[in-house]
Amino acid sequence: MSTRFNYDRLAELYAGYDMTPGASEIQGMLTGLIATGSEPKSDELMAVLSDLAYDGQSIPTELKNLLQQQAEEIEHSLNDHDLGFRLLLPEDGEPLPERLSALAGWVNAFLAGYGVNQQSMATLSADLKEAIEDMVELAKIEFTEESGEEEERAYFEIVEYLRVSAMMCYTELGRKEQPANQPPKTLH
Repeated sequence: MSTRFNYDRLAELYAGYDMTPGASEIQGMLTGLIATGSEPKSDELMAVLSDLAYDGQSIPTELKNLLQQQAEEIEHSLNDHDLGFRLLLPEDGEPLPERLSALAGWVNAFLAGYGVNQQSMATLSADLKEAIEDMVELAKIEFTEESGEEEERAYFEIVEYLRVSAMMCYTELGRKEQPANQPPKTLH
């Protein structure tokens, strides 16, 4: 995901607004919401974020703008034909327990955002249903403090699986089809 801010910068910005969730959790929540049909610039999205991430308080204008920019970037990257969506997590050089903690936060927040718009799994494709069930199981895992080559490999495999699962969710539930008589919008 080509974002204007990296994990550390967004974590710092969100902390400056006393947001309870971290940067990974905010991205996970936004991704879950957008992947299930929420519009990045909608008042409804900001109302949900206020409830889930800002203790029901009114979101300051600067923070609202930042969240909308991030939401728009998420939607754009989920829709990217080059599969450009990336989870917002600490850099690979950070200790594995820190990255795993952020990953667990991302999964839980994605499921929270997903649950706002999608209460039933009955209409999901078998692949997406399996991916959501896997996310629920991943959210229950308590990660160990071990850090070796095998744990690193497993971490990267889980990140990739979640990335692909989020894109699949967006393709199935969130993507807005262009009307047949209207050409697609070109982003520059």
